[in-house]
Amino acid sequence: MAHAQKQIIGLVIYPGMTSLDILGPQQVFSTLPNVQLHRIWKTLDSIKTDEGMMILPDTTFENCPLLDVICIGGGLGQLAVVDDPEVLEFLHKQGKTAKFITSVCGGSEFLAKAGLLQGYRAATHWMAREQLAKLGVEVGTERVVIDRNRITGGGVTAGIDFGLVLAGILCGEETAKITELMMEYNPAPPFNVGSPEKAGAELVSKAMSFHFNWL
Repeated sequence: MAHAQKQIIGLVIYPGMTSLDILGPQQVFSTLPNVQLHRIWKTLDSIKTDEGMMILPDTTFENCPLLDVICIGGGLGQLAVVDDPEVLEFLHKQGKTAKFITSVCGGSEFLAKAGLLQGYRAATHWMAREQLAKLGVEVGTERVVIDRNRITGGGVTAGIDFGLVLAGILCGEETAKITELMMEYNPAPPFNVGSPEKAGAELVSKAMSFHFNWL
C-alpha cells in the first residue's frame, strides 16, 4: 500500500504575534501523520510574542519550500508588520501554489493585504471585523469560515477549532476526531461571554478600553 503524500504546512510567525493563534493549530497539526511543519520568519532569530513568550523559527522566507498549507495569526504587534512588503510578498508567492490559504484571528488582514482574500468570506477576531471589511472581504462571524480553499479562524482560541477542521480535510474525520479526543478539547467557558454577541454592549465596551490601553 502506497504511503500518503506528506503535507507541508507553514506557520508564519513574527514579533508581537499572539502565540496561541499559532500554538493552537500547531498542537493539532503536530499529531497528524505525514505532516511536515515549518515555523517561518525572515530570519532564524528568536521572536518575542505579545505576551512575552520567545519562539524560535526553523525556516526563513528564503529557504522555505513550496507549502501545501500556509497559515498566519494575529497579535497586538501586527500593526508593525502587517504592511511589511517582505511578509506580504512571501504570502502572495506561497498563495499562488498552496492548496489551502489560512489564518487565525487578525491573520486574515495579512491575507487580505497580500491580495489573497478578494472575493472570499473570512473570519477574524471580533475587534478586527470592521477593518477586514474595509479591505473588501466579506466577514463571517463563525468560529471557522470555509470558502473554497480559504479556511480562516476567529479570535485566538478559535485556532484550535480551525486546526481540527483542517485536520479533518487533510487526514479524514476519524483522525481529526482522535486528535480532538487526545487533546481533551471539550471547552466549557466558565462565564460564557466569549463573543460580543454573548457578552453584551457594556462588557464589550470595557474590553475595547482594556485592549487599547495595552497597545
